[in-house]
Amino acid sequence: MSKYIPEAALEEAHILLEKYPCHLKITRRRATKHGDFRRYKDGRVQISINNDPNRYRFLITLVHEFAHLLTYKQGKRVRPHGREWKNNFQRLMLPFLRPDIFPEEILRSLSAYLRKPKASTDGDIELSLALRQFDPEKTGSMVFELPEQSLFQYRNRTFVKGEKRRTRYECIEVATHKKYIFHPHAEVAPIKNENLKND
Repeated sequence: MSKYIPEAALEEAHILLEKYPCHLKITRRRATKHGDFRRYKDGRVQISINNDPNRYRFLITLVHEFAHLLTYKQGKRVRPHGREWKNNFQRLMLPFLRPDIFPEEILRSLSAYLRKPKASTDGDIELSLALRQFDPEKTGSMVFELPEQSLFQYRNRTFVKGEKRRTRYECIEVATHKKYIFHPHAEVAPIKNENLKND
């Protein structure tokens, strides 16, 4: 675990692992999620976390998924990110809310986020931006940072950014003219100095 989370968090993380045993799997980075919790018919439970070089995001994701495990063990049929999960996430995160684990920039945003946690840290703009400051490699931009009608690449496909629909952006794939919905904090590669011109 020392490879993935801040050293000062190791003791508390081991307490979680001992208290709530499961199969912990580190996976390649996935574009749509930072981690997940799965339960199998034979009773096994698994937590998978992206191999994220950002130790702070990895740690928050780890605790997020352990909150799912704890909620499952409580034996109630509840919404995945409902009140029970929120309460468990807040309780499990509490021992980690220390300045020797998180930098001040993240600690401030994380404390605010935990008052009413969302399904993903990406859903909270302040926390998302605070975490992004500590990404070792910043290869692109977030969708919300781009001007409307900007061209960008995502997974080797080119899109044009459209209008915001409630919480997400409607974007058009240039090659197929199909509409796709993008999360505001999806990381994409802008195509510089290229904008679609109105005919």
